[in-house]
This record gives sequence, structure tokens and C-alpha cells, in this order.
Amino acid sequence: MAGPSDSLLRELEAPVALRRFGSGWYAGFFGLVLALSGLGMVLVLRYPDWLGSPELESLRESPAFRPVVHAFILGAYALAIVSLLLRRRKALGFTALAFALGAALLGGSNATAREVESWGIFFGLDFFVLNMVLTGLMFAPLERVAPHREEQRLFRVEWREDLFYFLVSSMLVQAITFLTFAPSTFILDQTSGFALARAAVAGQPLALQVIEVMVLSDLAQYWIHRAFHRFPFLWGFHAVHHSAKSMDWLAGSRMHFIEIGLLRGLTAVPMITLGFSPVALQIYVGIVYVYSSLLHANVRGNFDRLGTIIATPRFHHWHHGLEAEAVDKNFAIHFPLLDRLFGTYHLPPGRWPEAYGVPEAVPSGYLAQFLYPFRRRRA
Repeated sequence: MAGPSDSLLRELEAPVALRRFGSGWYAGFFGLVLALSGLGMVLVLRYPDWLGSPELESLRESPAFRPVVHAFILGAYALAIVSLLLRRRKALGFTALAFALGAALLGGSNATAREVESWGIFFGLDFFVLNMVLTGLMFAPLERVAPHREEQRLFRVEWREDLFYFLVSSMLVQAITFLTFAPSTFILDQTSGFALARAAVAGQPLALQVIEVMVLSDLAQYWIHRAFHRFPFLWGFHAVHHSAKSMDWLAGSRMHFIEIGLLRGLTAVPMITLGFSPVALQIYVGIVYVYSSLLHANVRGNFDRLGTIIATPRFHHWHHGLEAEAVDKNFAIHFPLLDRLFGTYHLPPGRWPEAYGVPEAVPSGYLAQFLYPFRRRRA
């Protein structure tokens, strides 16, 4: 007998014919999004020491934050009721209503911080909500309006796995930040005599710094990326990322935790140790978050000429292609010139890969994929 969660999943993955406009599906779906977002923000208001990112504290304390939380909860109520009225199947509407009610019972927009023992460790629930809402609102509609693969749905195969990866990488933002800065912090401690040179770098025009950061970080990650393809043990971690059989804005979040630490930590070395200003680095981080989602997105557009200058979705899709011609191609994240210089460029005019994934059997599920590189090595 199917449980409530099975009914909800069937509703989310319903065929297009059963979720047309006016059927109550969109009302239930967006009601669920607002309810979960509202509940997440209420939990952050109640437990900021555990669930809130210190970098977002000013946002949580801004005058507009609580009215937004209130609007999310009210919107979830309204859309849930619309869905219940219009839709024969009630799983979406009832689930959205339940989460909205839970958010209200926890205090809603008037929730106050509860005293908890602080261990110096936090989980970025607010970062996850903000990242998911902003990125989802940016790319999910774009993939509906201009999809490359029109038959691919928003809730395609493996969407739950990739959403969980998105959640884990957001909630563990503290650990990831520590791993990212650890190599650079060590180098800074050993090279304090270069303070004047770093001050000169930070004194450059901001736009020039951002361009330089993009070039240097792309050069570093190009060779790190190639190493993950070249060495079998490293490939075990990277194969998890390549195991996605469908490409969309959420697929880019499927990365093994160890690969995230190694890739970001080593790529950050030129950005931080050369002395670029914090503002330039923040701008670059914002660009990378959006750009990574765009490169994996299911959006059409051949961009044959543009793809020779900057990375486009079709350029990066060939990196994920399952065909023999796509193997070990297009390692650059920003500038395809690097692939042209080092002999790994592949962008056949007007063509896209026929399939995505890897020829080896990477298991499904976060835990199995986390253990896969170690079990693969033993095998």
C-alpha cells in the first residue's frame, strides 16, 4: 500500500498531461515550494546558532526579512487551498498546507531565537533556501521556455539524488568553506613578506581583478579537472559527478564531498594568495554559482561562435557526453581557449551529445556514491 510520500512523489512526477495549467498542479507545486522555504526560514529564526550562516546574519536582521517570511507562509496557504479545490489528487495541496501550518505553529514570521548550546558548528539552512529559491527561479522557467531536450521534465529521473546533493553542499557550507580556504591560509602564513605585492594586486580596478581571478582560477581548475580524469583513484570521485544521465541546472550539484574540497581548495589558491580584494572574490563566487548552473542547464542554443570564446551549455554538455568523441574533452569552466591551447577542445557545429553518463556502473543513492571511489579502488 502506497504511503503519503509515495503519493506526493507520484504527483510531483506526474505526466505533463496531468499537470496542465488550471489542473491545480502548479498551485500545489509552488505552494509546496513556498511552504518549505517559509518553514526553513522560520527554523533559522528559531535556531540561528545551529541553522544560520553568519554571513547571512545581516540579511536575517534586515527589516524586510520577516515580512518576506510572512508572505511565503500566506502564499503557501493560498496556493495549497487553490490546489485542493482544483485537483482531484490532493497530495500536493495537503503537503503544502501541512508544512505551512508547521511554519505557523513554530512562530511564523514572529519566531524568536531559542537559547541552545553553541558548539561553533552551524548548518547553512538559510543558505540552502536562498540558493534554491534564487537559482530555481532563474533556471527552472528558462528550461521550460527554451529547453534543449523538450521531452525532459523538471522532475526527471534522479532529480531526488541531485536535490539531496544540493541540500548537503548548502548545509555543509561551513565545512566546505574551511576546506576551500585551508591551502591558501597555509600559503599566506608562509609568505607574509609579499604583503606589498598583494596590496598592489588589490589596488587594481575591480573589473580587472574579477577578470584576472576568472582566468587564473580557470587555469588552475583546468589542470585539476584533467587530473581527476587522468588518475584512476581521483576519477572514482569525479565519476560520481559524471554519472548523471540527464543534464539540467540541478545536475551540477552532484559532486562527491571530497572532490568539492580538493577542487575548491586548490582552485582558490591563486585567488586568495595573490591578494585579490574580498569584493572581487565575492563577485567571482556569485558568478561561479550562477555560471555552473547555466553550463549544466537543459537550455537550447548552439552558440557556435560564442562557444569558442566563453563556455556555453553545449560546450560543457560535450564534456558530459557518453560518446567516444566526448571523452576527456572541454575541461575549461570559463574560457575554451585553454582547451584549444592544450588539445582538448571539442565543439562540433550544431551537434549535441546523444547521451550522458559514464560507461561504468556508478551506484544510485548518496551514501553508495560517497563510498563508491573507495570500493571501486579495492575492486
